[in-house]
Amino acid sequence: MLEFDLRWQRGDFSLRAQGRLDGGVIGLCGPSGAGKSTLLAMIAGLQRPDAGAVRWNGVALVETGRRVFLPPEKRRIGLVFQDGCLFPHLTVQNNLLYGYRRRPASERLFPPDAIITLLDIGHLLTRRPRDLSGGEKQRVALGRALLYSPSLLLLDEPLASLDNHRKQQILPFLLRVRDTLGLPMLYVSHAEDEVRYLTDRVWHMEAGRLHTGPAGERIGP
Repeated sequence: MLEFDLRWQRGDFSLRAQGRLDGGVIGLCGPSGAGKSTLLAMIAGLQRPDAGAVRWNGVALVETGRRVFLPPEKRRIGLVFQDGCLFPHLTVQNNLLYGYRRRPASERLFPPDAIITLLDIGHLLTRRPRDLSGGEKQRVALGRALLYSPSLLLLDEPLASLDNHRKQQILPFLLRVRDTLGLPMLYVSHAEDEVRYLTDRVWHMEAGRLHTGPAGERIGP
């Protein structure tokens, strides 16, 4: 279970977010600049909060009051950005296997060949990110995150650059990950059809404030 209570401010913008993810998939919606990506970055450990805590199954990943901060590579959280953020000096194959090779064999959830086939990226394995289209980069980034075998998957507009045909191929797989493995996901998207298909609940973020529940209940002061 993921629990967080976070505070962050830069200039005139302040973010206050408190929530709990017990399982399943939660959609996170809101206008650009609302703080959605910043929230995901703090949960993943890519951004330090000014105050607050993130806990996974009761264990503190960050707790500012006790000066606890677990680095991103030790959190076992998969994160897929809108722009992919692939390692530019590595081939597609080595990008895919980067986290997989660092995961003990007993903890690996998916065989690489299955992910490569599902995402139709076998013909890209020897290429480097500079030689990929936007949609190809996103498919590789999604595959890399899944092969990391995370306990929690954070997705920040992961399918925004894919055509509808490819989305329809990937969406059922994400749903199967949720239903079969119980992998919790926090899914940011502006596409209402994706949110309806994948998520159990929807959170809304506006001007740095997080609202949860079907009625957009406000969480935090």
